[in-house]
Amino acid sequence: MGARPSRVKVVGPLVPHVAGFHKELAAQGYRPFALTEQLRVLAHVSRWLAGEGFGVGDLTSERIEEFLVVRRSEGYTLWTSTKGVEPLVTYLRGIGAAPAATVPAPSELDELLDQFRSYLLNERGIARASTVSYVHVARLFLVQLPTVLDLGVVTAREVIGFVATQCELRNPAYIACGLRSFLRYCHLRGLIAAPLAGAVPRVANRQRAKLPKSLDASAIAALLESCDRRRAFGRRDFAIITLLARLGLRAGEIVKLELDDIDWRAGELMIRGKGQRKDRLPLPSDVGAAIAGWLRHGRGSPSCRNVFTRVRAPRRPLTSGGVSAVVYAACQRVGVPEVSAHRLRHSAATEMLRAGASLEEIGQVLRHELAITTSLYVKVDVAALAALARPWPGVRP
Repeated sequence: MGARPSRVKVVGPLVPHVAGFHKELAAQGYRPFALTEQLRVLAHVSRWLAGEGFGVGDLTSERIEEFLVVRRSEGYTLWTSTKGVEPLVTYLRGIGAAPAATVPAPSELDELLDQFRSYLLNERGIARASTVSYVHVARLFLVQLPTVLDLGVVTAREVIGFVATQCELRNPAYIACGLRSFLRYCHLRGLIAAPLAGAVPRVANRQRAKLPKSLDASAIAALLESCDRRRAFGRRDFAIITLLARLGLRAGEIVKLELDDIDWRAGELMIRGKGQRKDRLPLPSDVGAAIAGWLRHGRGSPSCRNVFTRVRAPRRPLTSGGVSAVVYAACQRVGVPEVSAHRLRHSAATEMLRAGASLEEIGQVLRHELAITTSLYVKVDVAALAALARPWPGVRP
């Protein structure tokens, strides 16, 4: 017989919160056994608080650590880490019963980086993934200065020296782009008198030196076929791979897709792209059917509005890493080398080109801001390029 939440006996200061916590766990998709385990954790925390003479208002971060030490010393092997009690603590803090987590006061360095992050996100509209990269490079640059935050004495020599050192350890384009953005910000704020962004050396961009890698139609069909659509996991993964391969969406765009972004009557999808860009794409019937299959028979009704969520509790929105994990898992099932979710975007562009679509049409579907970005796929059309090739000297055509 499976565990029953109603059989968990709770005494102590958390008794008034049992019903609310039970309801919250059920809303997040916890199954009865997992829900019962979380209620047992609540019961143990409540007994411990009562034994120590504490109330729920005393459940600070330090007190939680004390409880976990006691729980481990009593021989418990499950839910003995901060992550194990996170559902309970998050719920109690969310309703204001337990005090918020203590956060150390930010340093001057952290404050500057937070301001830079806010500038990138809100004023420049830079994507979150790029923002994380730029802020990381800015931190690397600041901590190696003789006096951190003494930006007034920075010269072009320090900038060039930093780039030369870091490029031996990391991707040169990653370093140069992040540092250039940070130095522009510092000059804009008056932290640096000279426009030192121009001192950052340019690095060779070999991104277009190779052919874009893609999967052929048979490989993509195999990935889709490997999704077991009798189960929620399979329906979700089938819909995600379909969006990647048919519309060439980015992983981040799939993560941002919300229920209100689907106009079923008009047959359109509203895509939240890089930065704050929004575009509308037609919703092909097969793509719509794949999404509908997941929504009707897999997604359930979590509180978030994101189309794609975790299948297991807690039913939170899927992350970009989760989208990539869907593709990796499909590759493992069919026995092909693992590829990233972005590889399917290249595959979509390549298939459109082979079907006779123009570069302008491909750029519209992929939502490229610059035509030169789409021109990368010209090299895939070998047959068309062969007609333009000049004969090798000394060889008859």
